[in-house]
Amino acid sequence: MFIRRLPAFEYHTPATVSEALGLMGRYGEAARLIAGGTDLLIAMKKREAAPGHLISLSGVEGLQGMSFDDKEGLRIGSLTTLAEIEASDIVKEIYTPLWDAVRVMASVQVRSLATIGGNLCSAIPSADTAPPLIALGASAQVTGPGGERSVRLEDFFSGPKACVCGREEILTAVLVPKPGPRSGGSYLKLMRRHAMDLAIVGVAACITLDPSTAVCAGARIALGAVAPTPIRAPEVEKELIGKPVDEATAAAAARIAGTQCRPITDLRASLEYRCSMVEVLTVRAVMEARKRITG
Repeated sequence: MFIRRLPAFEYHTPATVSEALGLMGRYGEAARLIAGGTDLLIAMKKREAAPGHLISLSGVEGLQGMSFDDKEGLRIGSLTTLAEIEASDIVKEIYTPLWDAVRVMASVQVRSLATIGGNLCSAIPSADTAPPLIALGASAQVTGPGGERSVRLEDFFSGPKACVCGREEILTAVLVPKPGPRSGGSYLKLMRRHAMDLAIVGVAACITLDPSTAVCAGARIALGAVAPTPIRAPEVEKELIGKPVDEATAAAAARIAGTQCRPITDLRASLEYRCSMVEVLTVRAVMEARKRITG
């Protein structure tokens, strides 16, 4: 596909969130926020977007990096890159489904630029960070002229390439609670290549086992690339809770997962194939989550 040069635009470098919000208010529909730029700049070269003003968040204080508290959990600034998340021992050991996702996303070069905020706000149905964060019970911290508000990540996406952030709002952080004892999770992604490819299907599973009976005491299942937005699957969770987590239970839950998704047929896969693979990956994700708990 022929990609042209970037169209002309004015570049702004605010130093604070309030300054960035002021610029968004001033330029309105003619402005776009830019973080890593790995999605937006390509869209501009293809003329899918042609903003007259780019407002860079790279110099805005308070949006970078991660912090972990044993009670509050993990805070990920919206400008934190996927490479930083991949390199975090805390993410790898405690928030394993998110680590599963970032390590199979894009290329090393792209991961060093792409941010978690950009991946979520682009709101494409196949966004890899969304299902694991939904399964982990994460919320988005959104800041606007009226102050801050918190949105559950499962409610953050309003449609394909659309999220709940208003024109004068900025995603400033992702907040992820610490999983409880005897909890584990997994994210599995089906793609045509072994790396650097979009998800055909993505499944995240987080479960908690009762310490005395090994019965499933809690479950959160999220699906990606099989609906207009990443989705949570509560009916699948109900099938798991209160039962021993084994192949039969996982298979029964997976059959329900295959009915909960709403995929499309496109060049990469048919609707029927995606539904079938949702079942396969749900079984594998649940059993991998159990394995990570029991060792």
